[in-house]
Amino acid sequence: MSNQRVMRVADAAIEILAERGMRGLTHRAVDEAAGLPSGSTSNHARTRAALLGLTLARLTELERVVFAELMPEGDAGRSGDLGDLVETLAQVMHRALNRDRHVTIARYELALEATRRPELREVYDLTSRGFREPAVALLAAVGSADPVRHGRQAVAFFEGILFDSVVGAGAAPSIDDLRAAFTEFLRGVLSGAPSK
Repeated sequence: MSNQRVMRVADAAIEILAERGMRGLTHRAVDEAAGLPSGSTSNHARTRAALLGLTLARLTELERVVFAELMPEGDAGRSGDLGDLVETLAQVMHRALNRDRHVTIARYELALEATRRPELREVYDLTSRGFREPAVALLAAVGSADPVRHGRQAVAFFEGILFDSVVGAGAAPSIDDLRAAFTEFLRGVLSGAPSK
């Protein structure tokens, strides 16, 4: 998103979703939260569906930036080093559960809404592929015998920890807990693969 005002609208929508949920997300609420004149949000997203799509696009952009920042030279795990991959995944999740917790909560709000809105489901599925495909590549690099299946399982494992921490038990695991969890998971997945 290159337009600063559009980003401001989308960021305000993310905050509202995290704080008030889907019912609290209105064009007027976004205008107020973004500190914009009345009607500004409608200029960028005329309908509720358009506002949800805009917000999902911004969420995806934010999450991709975090992942790219935490991947050394954009290539963590592709070297085949399991330790590098574990560290990257632990750092990404730790940030998602702490500094960017509001983004994680907003994403869950949108995920549930996507089950009821086909137009949002289409966008959500498309953006999800942008995270599943790198997971497949990373699992292949560390020696997975079935990177497509293992990549899907890795994403499910990652999401399970996020969901449990945000809406389940509510306690965010420490960075060391996350390192241990990813190490154990990946060693189990890769146990049948030749060691590197």
